[in-house]
Amino acid sequence: MRTFQRPFPAAERQMTALGSRLRLARLRRKLSTVQMAERMAVSRDTLHRLEKGDPAIALGTYLRALRVLGLDRDLDLLAQDDELGRKLQDLALEPAAARSPTRSGTKTKAGDGSA
Repeated sequence: MRTFQRPFPAAERQMTALGSRLRLARLRRKLSTVQMAERMAVSRDTLHRLEKGDPAIALGTYLRALRVLGLDRDLDLLAQDDELGRKLQDLALEPAAARSPTRSGTKTKAGDGSA
């Protein structure tokens, strides 16, 4: 059995906003809920939940809605610029000596008993 975990509040607001934007896009195209649901191959109830931003709706269903509305190219913009990932990668590529300077005279040879 699947369990549903509520998203973080910020993610919930984003989902609600996305649903509202999809609804407005549908209305601008003068598509009824029946037409939109048929083109997406979902029930009107699912479409209603999608337009409300229900986080339990599958990502694939959101993708179908975007495709029907002609907005599927917008997906190519998601996570396109991974600024944090590039910074982390750059840090990993730096030489170790440049990242963490060592104090002189604190290293000991193994097994000689000196401190």
